[in-house]
Amino acid sequence: MSRSDTASVDAAEVAKFSALAEAWWDPAGKFAPLHKFNPVRLGFIRDVAAARFGRDPRSLAPFEGLSLLDIGCGGGLLAEPMARLGFAVLGADASARNVGTAAAHALATGVAVAYRATTAEALAGEGLAFDVVLNMEVVEHVADLSSYLAACARLVRPGGLMIVATLNKTLKALALAKIGAEYVLGWLPCGTHDWNRFVAPGTLRGMLEESGLNVLKTQGVAFDPLAWDWRLSSDVDVNYMMVAQATSPM
Repeated sequence: MSRSDTASVDAAEVAKFSALAEAWWDPAGKFAPLHKFNPVRLGFIRDVAAARFGRDPRSLAPFEGLSLLDIGCGGGLLAEPMARLGFAVLGADASARNVGTAAAHALATGVAVAYRATTAEALAGEGLAFDVVLNMEVVEHVADLSSYLAACARLVRPGGLMIVATLNKTLKALALAKIGAEYVLGWLPCGTHDWNRFVAPGTLRGMLEESGLNVLKTQGVAFDPLAWDWRLSSDVDVNYMMVAQATSPM
């Protein structure tokens, strides 16, 4: 890959997650919080995509005939369920170790997912485009957010969707998602997140719009300590997801 293809890649972040590659599919391991978080993410993606493309989310493979890119796919925790819902899925990650773990798991479970160790810039340079681009818990780890999102936007087919999930840049997010999750509760390895890279919804919206996308929805996600589970919420102070659509051709 050329230097321009890796402009948004932070080598230290890639190395950090590469070191944890073997733990992706352990529900009690380093990524246990992500396993707990996964159902609410999956349900949101399914319902948003079903509404956009006129599909019945209750059918066996509602998204058959549609393509999906999971950029920053990690070990494939989202890519595999999306493939089971009928999407033709490409999982991409800058970490070859993550991609290896994801591909091995898909092979073992018999789920048809294509994986590549590559970047958004490289894929955009190939002229690829997808009906849905997932950008989940990635933007807070890239080196150049603006150029990264611009590359991702080029990967969304006209009329298609990009769904971004990240952490708000608030003191509440610092207290809960950084200090609490990493240093107090030990839910995440210390150093997983850098609060300086958390992104306010207004900032993310502006960058997506500058990239030519139309933001449709911002959805908060909150942890319910009584149920010990995640739920959709009007509270965007810590975790939130944003849905944007590429302009349809006239």
